[in-house]
Amino acid sequence: MGAESRIIIDNKAIGGEEFDQLAKGKKPIANPAPNPPPARNANNSKGKKSRRRQQQKQPSAAAVRPVQRLFDTCKEVFKSGSAGIVPSPDNVEKLRAVLDDIKPADLGLNPDIACLTLANLDGAAPNGKKPAIRYLHLHECNKFSIGVFCLPPSGVIPLHNHPGMTVFSKLLFGTMHIKSYDWVLDEEEVKNQQPKVRLAKVKTNSDLTAPCNTSILYPEDGGNMHCFTAVTACAVLDVLGPPYNDDEGRHCQYYFDFPSSQFSGISPLLCCCLHSFS
Repeated sequence: MGAESRIIIDNKAIGGEEFDQLAKGKKPIANPAPNPPPARNANNSKGKKSRRRQQQKQPSAAAVRPVQRLFDTCKEVFKSGSAGIVPSPDNVEKLRAVLDDIKPADLGLNPDIACLTLANLDGAAPNGKKPAIRYLHLHECNKFSIGVFCLPPSGVIPLHNHPGMTVFSKLLFGTMHIKSYDWVLDEEEVKNQQPKVRLAKVKTNSDLTAPCNTSILYPEDGGNMHCFTAVTACAVLDVLGPPYNDDEGRHCQYYFDFPSSQFSGISPLLCCCLHSFS
């Protein structure tokens, strides 16, 4: 990414132990209640009834925490997925609904404290570089990955792609500017493209402020190439299916964008030319 941004990876900042348990098939239950005390009533039958009532009040294994629900839903949605394969509409909506319900506190984040910390980081970037972005790694397997990007004010994740991937992004707190593109696939336009330069149409160019709905991008549409710029301190929860994998051809490619009018033979539509770089 050069000097544009620095990403610090934190494997244990939030949810690390819990997601390790999820990956091993263990299912933590929220706030398990203590075992009921022994009945003091001399009447044995009344004591049994009292114990049964107390046991019924205890949370059951069905009372799944949001992070557990997210992990289980990802396993279900991406279980038969591979690069370029989009989950069914029902599965997309299922995962979207789970993410829409996720709150910062579910991931151990306090927006007030996080905003203050990230805002302080904004002035701590050395040598005039963009402030550091912290990535909180929650889980990754060959089917999907889950993580949180925490951006200080003016932090930038540069324009990049998601080859063959379906990506769900949930803004947890703050305000973020998103600019995204999809490739122009028109045959005549493709003929006029230059090496390392492709024409892309603008999909999104706007601010998002939490709370807001989960956004979704797909292998061929929905804004597969995007750039995030923090307007305020903010955090975004990302689910990628499948995750990046160089060996399987899912390399993260970065781009510069230029007005299409700068290139001869390319129509100045609501488009830009994207120049790839390593």
